[in-house]
Amino acid sequence: MSDLKPILLVEDNPRDLELTLAALEKCQLANDVIVARDGEEALRMLTRRDPETGKPTQLPAVVLLDLKLPKIDGLEVLERVKSDPETRHVPIVMLTASREESDLVRSYRLGVNAFVVKPVDFKAFFQAIRDLGAFWAILNEPPVGCARRPAGTPPAGKGA
Repeated sequence: MSDLKPILLVEDNPRDLELTLAALEKCQLANDVIVARDGEEALRMLTRRDPETGKPTQLPAVVLLDLKLPKIDGLEVLERVKSDPETRHVPIVMLTASREESDLVRSYRLGVNAFVVKPVDFKAFFQAIRDLGAFWAILNEPPVGCARRPAGTPPAGKGA
């Protein structure tokens, strides 16, 4: 079992899900990838609380969130996560086929960390997912107290 936080992938399209998982696997990230196939399932995962402390049980290193989802759409998931003080620091990348400017603008107003349009070309899509996985799971430094690295490991450039 890894001490690293997982990546939460929220995707309902089986083809995009398969390609995204393959690209993340190719990155050889140590992070587990958890899949939610609709917005309701994603919110359940993100809002699970420890009964004793009331704190979230396991927040992901990053959420790769599709915009158009069954049950609860990606914008509503984004809004709920970013409005909760316990989860608002979780990075969310909107990963969507939508090129609608209104989706882009609304996503940023709601606090999305990045908005990525899924490339149509297979190789470009694969590379985009690999880059996203590497950036958010490896390169990005989360806020203090939300560390993605195992306990006791100093941040890059600090310590021994």
